[in-house]
Amino acid sequence: MNAIITQRILILTLVISGCFVAILGRLFTIQIIQHDSYVEKKDDYTSIRQYVSAPRGEIYDCNGKVLAKTVVSHNITYTSPQNMSVDDYLLYAQRIVEVFGLDEDDLSERDKKEAFITYRTLNYSPLDDKYAASDLLTDKEKQEYANGSWGADAESIRYGLLYNRIKEKHLKEMSDDELKTCVIYQRMIANASTGQENVVLEDVDDDEVSYLVEHKTEFPGFEVDFGGWKREYPYGESLSDVLGNVSTSTEGLPEAYYSYYIQKGYQPNASVGTSGLEFQYNDLLAGTSEESIITYDSNGLAHKEVIRNAVKGYDIHLSINIDLQVSLDDVLKSVLQEYGGTERRENFSSLFMCMMDPNDGSLLALSGYQMDLETKEMTYYASGNYTSLVNPGSSIKGATVYMGLMEGVISPGEVIIDKTMNIAGEEFSSYEEHGPVNDITALQVSSNIYMFNIAIRLAHGTYVEGEPLQVNDVPETLNQMRSYYTRFGLGNLTGIDVPGEVAGYQSVNTLAGMLLNYSIGQYDMYTPVQLLEYISTVATTGYTYKPRIYSYATEVNSSEVVEVYESELRNKLEGEKSDEYLNRVQQGFRACVTGGNCGSQIKERKQSVAGKTGTAEVGDWTTAIFVGYAPYEQPKVAFACAAPTSSVNSQNVSANICTDTVTNKVLDKYFELYPQ
Repeated sequence: MNAIITQRILILTLVISGCFVAILGRLFTIQIIQHDSYVEKKDDYTSIRQYVSAPRGEIYDCNGKVLAKTVVSHNITYTSPQNMSVDDYLLYAQRIVEVFGLDEDDLSERDKKEAFITYRTLNYSPLDDKYAASDLLTDKEKQEYANGSWGADAESIRYGLLYNRIKEKHLKEMSDDELKTCVIYQRMIANASTGQENVVLEDVDDDEVSYLVEHKTEFPGFEVDFGGWKREYPYGESLSDVLGNVSTSTEGLPEAYYSYYIQKGYQPNASVGTSGLEFQYNDLLAGTSEESIITYDSNGLAHKEVIRNAVKGYDIHLSINIDLQVSLDDVLKSVLQEYGGTERRENFSSLFMCMMDPNDGSLLALSGYQMDLETKEMTYYASGNYTSLVNPGSSIKGATVYMGLMEGVISPGEVIIDKTMNIAGEEFSSYEEHGPVNDITALQVSSNIYMFNIAIRLAHGTYVEGEPLQVNDVPETLNQMRSYYTRFGLGNLTGIDVPGEVAGYQSVNTLAGMLLNYSIGQYDMYTPVQLLEYISTVATTGYTYKPRIYSYATEVNSSEVVEVYESELRNKLEGEKSDEYLNRVQQGFRACVTGGNCGSQIKERKQSVAGKTGTAEVGDWTTAIFVGYAPYEQPKVAFACAAPTSSVNSQNVSANICTDTVTNKVLDKYFELYPQ
């Protein structure tokens, strides 16, 4: 009996000992082996990770001149203490305004409208129809918002409706101090729930910095960020809309791209590109944000421990030559100012020009201006080269001749008599009757009749004087013609590396006469950059490169290249005699210059230029076009100039302003910078 008891006691002792060993082993694992892991988990549960945008990389031109600069900016930031009430936020917002002030001129339209919504929220009961500016919504919209019909985007939709409906009369409900206080209040609470740092005042001066440091106890949660930054553009408006913009440190992620940037891992308070190249290459420019651990003391105040320092973004280098760019801007601006709205140019209000190396697609300069004909106010619009459409007119006749040769409806050197055609009683002609012309001289003198014959033959049609035009399937022929023009880049998205490019306009009129119009550039519409790609394809004997502005990226303050853009060949015109036929087009474009048909100034240049003019009829007005390249023998630069509705459409039509006033001045600067 005793032996049995002893055995049981021994077993119990072993079990208890085993449990102690297991417990000790687990404690050893937790406290020693997995100590760091559990500390990290504790930090995750009891602290907040805070992110601050790194200084942005800079943007340079092809010669290393800075186009977008990052400069030091001392900012006042705010990290919300715990257990703050609405009254607390309002108190400190008022104190910031009283002590540091806020220039109303620095407030954006968005700032003011958001402040109005905040003002209505703070000053009205939730039961009042004016609460949060809800009175600006319709009853149907209020019901849809309340019952969840707008889904996950409800707040964004509501904000968008309110933003569009808040007018100046609403903003006047607030006094200047109330407006400024609501702006600061809004900035303070923007990320309060996430514990993220927000910038409430940007670029404060040294006196304001000193005051905050000396009176820090009076401003709990407020700090001076000595590592802040802001964007500057040393060349002012030159290339401004192409370079784009960056959201300020007080704005954070823009509403329009909020979801896009959040999905890419950016924080709501991040400064990011909002347009142009700043948006296109934001991931290269943005760098790596500073990461900190935020903990709170017994008073609820935040304490920051930096665990990852910010890494400045990469610098990017463009193909743009800013000296050429500034010169191009000056020429276009002065020409439009001088001639816009004048006699016979009463509707002349916009002017564009772009230039690139046709051998790889690198853009050298692109500029544009619009003018208000009533006030004469000028607006910079370089992006219009890829976001606006123009009628190409006769400038595309090179593609028409190439098409005719490739399809065998004309032969090299074939002569056609340029004389007025009578189709069902309606006359169709060139600017004047040129008599016998072949494919080259037809381009030289810009013969419409030669192009009409190509289109009619392509449609297997016949022309009988005075009779209606007899052709086969018009839509099929129009599609065939369009397929040729698109091979030159006309009507296609070029893929230029800036947001917002438009593809073009395709006419849907399928009357037989449209074949004639199409052959002389009076049917579809294209962007100036597409015209530039077209003339570049002619210059390179069939090679079409994707236009691009970005060249490569480097480490900050270093020549170490981290990424290079490789030129992209989009298309090569091919066929048994493609190069031979393109050479005929090149000869025609050169003849246009040497024969004086592209303007006397271009003819007299010592550098050999080839090109083609265009005069497109747009109702009562004409659009002037000039596309070309130089040197003729070994092209290094291609250009396209467009002056929409720049003259009356009559016998008193003014000279092509692109050939007579713009291009020669720009080429002077180009050859000064790039002597051949």
